[in-house]
Amino acid sequence: MAPDLLKRFNVRITGAGEPTVVFAHGFGCDQQMWRFVVPAFEVEHRVVLFDYLGMGGADRASYDPQRYARLDAYAEDMVALGEALQLRGAVLVAHSVSAMIGALAAIRAPTMFSRLVMVAPSPRYLNDDGYVGGFDQADIDGLLAMMDRNDFGWAGALAPTVMRNPDRPELAGELQDSFCAVDPVVARRFAEATFHSDNRADLPHVPVPSLILQCSDDAVAPECVGRYLHAHLPRSTFRLLRATGHCPHMSHPQETIAAIRDYIATATPP
Repeated sequence: MAPDLLKRFNVRITGAGEPTVVFAHGFGCDQQMWRFVVPAFEVEHRVVLFDYLGMGGADRASYDPQRYARLDAYAEDMVALGEALQLRGAVLVAHSVSAMIGALAAIRAPTMFSRLVMVAPSPRYLNDDGYVGGFDQADIDGLLAMMDRNDFGWAGALAPTVMRNPDRPELAGELQDSFCAVDPVVARRFAEATFHSDNRADLPHVPVPSLILQCSDDAVAPECVGRYLHAHLPRSTFRLLRATGHCPHMSHPQETIAAIRDYIATATPP
């Protein structure tokens, strides 16, 4: 393994057993967001956690705003990490935008993952002709304008919308704190890369089976988005969770654990 690369992305490896399960966090978060889910898998699987550059404990000095203007750069990093860890036939559990990053990585390195678990995924967040992504251009422009002003009010406005579960305000509070902990330059660039992405044309080329974990009442990736993915992603399985909001691994970890376990247990070995 390449120790410098693993340090750069704050890679943490625990547990033992195959297949290896890799957890990839979403926008404005870090690997700590998986803490309610990971212990359930460490008993039977080697577990890999990491942070994208500029987030969590990953290296900020290596971040290049020009390079990370598109999701492809994050996919390249994921492939580089997989090669450093000699991954083959691993399971990738990816939240939100990381689901499409993982899809791009799987296209680039078809043997690295045997299957993908997409938690609250979306191939395009913006509405388009004949496609409902959940956001109008004005919504995204407003968010990016707030971030341009270095106004952390965007975090306070976005976190409750993402998390939902208003009866548990501590969850939205944690997400808001996570957003605010990210370097403003990194957060702004990642937001633009995320909300302006369109990976619909990539879906037919994903070479491995996938599980789509669709949340109920998700303002970021509504149910119609999950149904779209299921219709266009080869060998996909769709599962509608009772969990509400966009972060079921935080708000409803036991249901999320059960869904992932069931999928790993019933999937045909590669």
